[in-house]
Amino acid sequence: MSAEQAESEPQADLPGPPPGPAPPSSAPPSSAPPSPMQRAVQNYLRHVTVERGLSTNTVAAYRRDLALYTLWLAGEGIDDPSGVTGNHVGAFVQHLGTREVEPLKASSIARVLSSVRGWHRFLLEEGQTETDVAHETKPPKLGSRLPKAISIEQVEALLDATRGDEVQQLRDCALLELLYATGARVSEAVNLNVDDVIDQEVVRLLGKGGKQRIVPVGSFARAALDAYLVRARPQLSLRGTATPALFLGLRGQRVSRQNAWLIIRAAAARAGLDIEVSPHTLRHSFATHLLAGGADVRVVQELLGHSSVATTQIYTLVTADTLRDMYTSAHPRAR
Repeated sequence: MSAEQAESEPQADLPGPPPGPAPPSSAPPSSAPPSPMQRAVQNYLRHVTVERGLSTNTVAAYRRDLALYTLWLAGEGIDDPSGVTGNHVGAFVQHLGTREVEPLKASSIARVLSSVRGWHRFLLEEGQTETDVAHETKPPKLGSRLPKAISIEQVEALLDATRGDEVQQLRDCALLELLYATGARVSEAVNLNVDDVIDQEVVRLLGKGGKQRIVPVGSFARAALDAYLVRARPQLSLRGTATPALFLGLRGQRVSRQNAWLIIRAAAARAGLDIEVSPHTLRHSFATHLLAGGADVRVVQELLGHSSVATTQIYTLVTADTLRDMYTSAHPRAR
């Protein structure tokens, strides 16, 4: 499906109920109270939403992971958190990697286990259990995987593939230029409002945990944003209801994360790039190119919105690999 199709294809209308009063139901609606397991999960999700202020996407991921976990526990005959043991947690982790239908990779298992461990830690802190049964369960070892960045030439080819005077081209160019200029996560970019572009010199990004950061915008991105705001966004805004969103779809609604991914994939195809390119590819490339150009790792940490510099330092490994390759190919006694 192309980016244009994803935005312009109408949704099929589902058939509604026949006119007249609804027939009486043969079974009364279920009014069974939630089980102790369900209540414990609901309390935890409320805690991470209200007290910890985690993002909607993060809370949704916790909800999915814990639904998977509690469903498995139900299959083991456990419907109360107090009945879970460390052996159950370990067996669940093993099940995730060996199940017949779509076994999970090590990285996905580690993410699910992180949700499970956070929940059990919460249960102990709230006095709902006597021990943290997941504390000793370790995630599977992850292979050393460096971020996938593309070269400056490939980034330029990707951005050039969005050039044009059509409304959609102006929008796509501004979106991709902004992603590469700021290193923003795709969710941060599509959630931007017009007022978050401050004098077109900097943008205000809302990161994980509701943390705000101010990131400069380079001249190329400023020019692309200016062209979009003046020549394209007013036309797009007429196609939908009033919204403060910066990036609008063809129907005048806020661009979604999925549409942003499709826009980049379509641009990569037009640029002739034979590699997979995603919104996160531009974020990785932003960090890698800054460090290769001599930027301090702590400055890059602030620009990316990383809470720990250790997360940012992985990009220095990418830069070191590039330097090693250049040295090996250029130095007469390197090989």
